[in-house]
Amino acid sequence: MAARGWLWLCLGAGLGSLVLGQTAVVETPENSTVNLPCKAIASSSGTPRRQEWKFHGDGSTVLFYHDNAFTDGYKDRAIFYPGEIHLKSVTRKDSGTYTCEVLSSDGKFSESQVELVVQVPPSKPKAQVPSVVTIGTKAVLKCVETDGNPRPTFKWFRDNIEMPADPQTSTLFKNSSYSLDEKTGVLAFEPATAFDAGDYYCEAVNKVGSPQKSDIVHMDTSKVNVGGIVAGVVVLLLLLGLVIFGVWFAYSRGYFSKGKE
Repeated sequence: MAARGWLWLCLGAGLGSLVLGQTAVVETPENSTVNLPCKAIASSSGTPRRQEWKFHGDGSTVLFYHDNAFTDGYKDRAIFYPGEIHLKSVTRKDSGTYTCEVLSSDGKFSESQVELVVQVPPSKPKAQVPSVVTIGTKAVLKCVETDGNPRPTFKWFRDNIEMPADPQTSTLFKNSSYSLDEKTGVLAFEPATAFDAGDYYCEAVNKVGSPQKSDIVHMDTSKVNVGGIVAGVVVLLLLLGLVIFGVWFAYSRGYFSKGKE
């Protein structure tokens, strides 16, 4: 029978009612053991006749305990107790929602959920910083970190000085115009100024482990080279004139008509 087949049979036949338990949150460091409680047992009236567990994470749902047995991925690292599941040496992939479903002897269904957060310290982030930005244009710097759980917050430093979220609150940064999103790690200058040149690095922080710093990356600023742009346009026009002259000269000499004979 499908994972929830027995539930739908029960409810479809009018044999029981649905009782939802509260969602508990359990946090534990990576590689530790953890107990996931089944509060649905307490909500169930009568002796539990059947109990199943499923896991939802990374956009998919897996039934890992049913018919009094664990599925292959859990056989060697989980222990079943009527009131809880014991997991050994959890990893970051175990973070997600665990649902305990109970069918009692009197035909009533109840379920409860546990949100498991496997704590992982942040790894060394990468500072994505452009080497040169043009003064007066937008410049976007990104701090990238993919391991930390809970997701870290981010700080940015220029020339070893922490940048405040609002540059107007600091005498050192009030000449800059930027926004800093501590949740995403995005630092955006709108627009960039000559003052914004310097050595940049970012830092990832969560409540697990120590803060991690990226490598230092230097960013220069440059003015718009109006003279160079004008010179480039002039050269392009000269080349275009030479091409037009060459085509006209070829026609005037009859080179194209001779080729057709």
